[in-house]
This record gives sequence, structure tokens and C-alpha cells, in this order.
Amino acid sequence: LGRDMALVQIQETPRWKKLLSFLGPGFLVSVAYLDPGNLETDLQAGAIHKYELLWIVLTGLTFAHLIQSCSANLGVATGKHLSEHCKTEYPNPVKYCLWILAELAVIAADIPEVIGTAFALNILFNIPIWGGVLLAGLNTLLILGVQRYGIRKLEVAIGILVLVVGGCFCSVMVHARPNAKEIVTGMFVPRLRGERATRDAIALLGALIMPHNLFLHSALVISRKIPHTFDGIRSASKYFLIESGLALSIAFLINVAVVSVSGSVCSNPNISAESKVHCKRITLESAAFLLKDALGKWSSKLYALSLLASGQSSTVTGTYAGQYIMEGFLDLKMKLWLRNLLTRCIAIAPSLIACIIGGSSGASRLIIIASMILSFELPFALVPLLRFTSSEAKMGHHKNSITVTLISWFLGFCSTGINIYFLSTTLIGWMTRNQMPKAASILIGVVIFPIMIFYVAMLIYLTLKAETPAMRTPNLEMNSVRTDETGSERESDFSSNHGAHEIDVVNIVSR
Repeated sequence: LGRDMALVQIQETPRWKKLLSFLGPGFLVSVAYLDPGNLETDLQAGAIHKYELLWIVLTGLTFAHLIQSCSANLGVATGKHLSEHCKTEYPNPVKYCLWILAELAVIAADIPEVIGTAFALNILFNIPIWGGVLLAGLNTLLILGVQRYGIRKLEVAIGILVLVVGGCFCSVMVHARPNAKEIVTGMFVPRLRGERATRDAIALLGALIMPHNLFLHSALVISRKIPHTFDGIRSASKYFLIESGLALSIAFLINVAVVSVSGSVCSNPNISAESKVHCKRITLESAAFLLKDALGKWSSKLYALSLLASGQSSTVTGTYAGQYIMEGFLDLKMKLWLRNLLTRCIAIAPSLIACIIGGSSGASRLIIIASMILSFELPFALVPLLRFTSSEAKMGHHKNSITVTLISWFLGFCSTGINIYFLSTTLIGWMTRNQMPKAASILIGVVIFPIMIFYVAMLIYLTLKAETPAMRTPNLEMNSVRTDETGSERESDFSSNHGAHEIDVVNIVSR
């Protein structure tokens, strides 16, 4: 997909114009941190814990910045995105397993977007939820049509939608008047008080990083025309680090605004009894009634508008991610509108069934299931990414430094452990509380246990697998032209002195 587009030219001077040339991929990636599933998790965290879990949001997005920077560096340094590396690195059975899991992640991420869009249309135009689900895919095709005019136009369109989400929630936050001192305290003072605090913190952290985002970011950066030299790759990595940091900072502020609005409204002792009930079990739909009751009808309309913008922008980026995944793993290309139609039809089916049978509450439960699926699948994108970006054979001098490798693997293991814990406790809790016969619960446990064993074994294989001997990727096959201190150009051989030139994404800006 990206290789069929005209590459974006980079303005070398002045520096601010050069930075503008790199703006775009980070904002498309940041959309995943503002999707309806994340918004619902933020609303629940604020309603129950006020501002006390904001430090989790800060920690999660800091970790996300590190991981997304690794993803961008992979694409910049090698000229190939994550799914292409997976195709060449793993044997066919593993490759196809990873492809199926990645496609399921795209579909699971699309379910909250479909439902969020349906809720937004219901609030704005009183369209039934099931009708909104059917309409959800049609308006996305209009935004995808912008892509015909170039990737930059699409990046601008997505950037505008991100600003719409932020503007709506910031406007509501100003009217809600949360306590600024408590917000700052919540960001920087870690606290887990209350019986649900740990579980909600895990859910909040697990909802932040999307598996398909790692495939997407490594592919989007290839849209820039970057010199295949040591300095050119190093400079591009620096600018993409700054650009993704800016985009994720905006996403962080929007998440803070969502938590703050929910926390401020639900902690107000003067709200009605009905609003107090909504605060205890807040969903994407009930949040509109809560805001309407507490702040006025205009606030629910702004909320619905932000939900609509969130759903549409997330769907566009999900379509792109799905296309890159299919193209990388299978060498199979599909028109964007057809790819969107296929993904959306698969996502609409369970959403429509849940809405017809269970109504809005059934749709909300489906969002929780989709979030669990995404948590389950994250390690299968994260582990290969960390393996590849720490590999000298693939990254040359641009591989992660030892510091970044240790930090990223530590955070990766923590994230995987948290997800396994969350999935296990949720499953055990469901099996002990459901009304099914005991024999049926035991049978389900017997089926699930081997799956969990296979899950852990697969992760161990991906982590410890010996690297496949392969030729260097295109950007690293050539000698790079590097400028020395005297200003003259000299060739730098990638096969020697590798320790002196490792790229540390944490310190790259200062360099």
C-alpha cells in the first residue's frame, strides 16, 4: 500500500519545516489511544476513582512512546515494516498463526469503533443502535476516499478528527471545573485505593497499547523519502521520535480530560440519584445521559461528536493497519474500500447480534470482550518487534541500545504478565459466578487450559528463537555516507565498530 504512493519529500531547511515534513504518522498512530474502547475505560476510571489513576495513564503512554519509537525505527532503518520482517523470520506455521492473530486484533479493535459510532449516531440523531451499527461502515468510506489525493491529505483529515475529539472533551472539562491540584497529584502520586483499584488500573493500562498499532507505525514511516545514509536514517529517527512524542502528548492530554470530566461529575455530591446510578456502571451510552443531567444537553452532544470522530478516525487507521498486515504476511494487496468493507462486515456481525439481543448493555459487554482479545494478542506483535529492533543483523548500527533493550523488554514482560493476569482472573471469576452447570464450567476449563499452555509456549518460542540467518535489509545492505567532524564525507561500514553507534531512542533528541 505505502509503496504504491508517492513518497513525501522532506524539507531539509529550516528545521521547523523539516519537522512539519515528518508530521503525520504519529497522529495516525495516536488515534488508537483515543478509540471508543479507551474512552470507555477512561470514563470508568474517573467515575470510580476520580483522578487517582491518572498516573497509570501517564505511565502507559510513556511506555507506548518508547514502543512506538521502536516500531518507527524498524521501518526507517530497514525500509520494511513489522509484518514483512515476520514473514521472512518465522517458518510458515508460525507466520500464519501471527497473521491470523494480527487480523483478529484489527477486527477486535474495530468492534468498539462500530459500537461507539452507533452510540454517537443514536445520541445525535436518535438512530437505533442496530441501525447505527449498519451505518457505521458507510461514512468511513468517505474519509478513506481522501487517500486518493495523497497520504498527506489523509494525515491532515485524521489530525483534524483528533483535534475534534480533544476540543470537545476540553470544552466539557472547562465547564465541569475539575480540581487542577488533584489532577496533578493524580498524575504524579501513585495510589491504588479501594477494592477495584488494582483491577481497574490493569484494565486501564491494558487498553492503551493496540497490537495493530505496532504494525501500522513501522509501515507509515516508509512514506517519507529518507536518504539511505547513516546520518539520514539517524536524523529521520530523531524527527519521528519528536513527532510521535508530540502526537502522544496530545493523546495523553485528551485521556486526562476524559478521566477528569468523569471524575469531576461523579464526585459532585449534588448530582441526581439517577446520575449516581450511571456513575457506578458507566458506559459509552450512559455517559451521555450523565453529562446531560449534570452539565446540560450541549455537553452530551459534544460528547457524541467526539465519540463519532474517535470511531471514524480509529476505523481508518485500523483499515490501513489491516492492509499492511495482509500485504506484509501474504504479499496480498486489496483495495482500501474493499479491505474496509471486509473488516467492517466481520466486525458488524457480532456487534449487530449483541445490539439486537442484548441492546445497548449487550453492546457494552462486547466492548469488554474485544478489549480482552486485544490484551491477549498484544505480546504476539510486541515480542517480534523487540527482537527485531534489538537485532544487529536487521538494524545494523541503528539497533536499540542496551539501555533501551533492557527497559523495553522489562516493560514488555510486565505488560504481558499484566495481560495474562487480567485474562486469567477475569476467566476464573466468570467461571465461578456464571449460572451454568458445574460440569459445563469444568468442560470449559478443560478446553481453556491447553490453550493457555499453548499461549505461553508460543511466547517463549518467539522470545528465545534463534535468529534466522538472512541478508541485510535494503537500507542496511549499502555502506552509509557519514559526515565526520571536519565536514567531509566518509563511508561507514555497518559490519564493524557497531557498539559505538547504537541508537538510544531515549537520548536521541539530545544527540
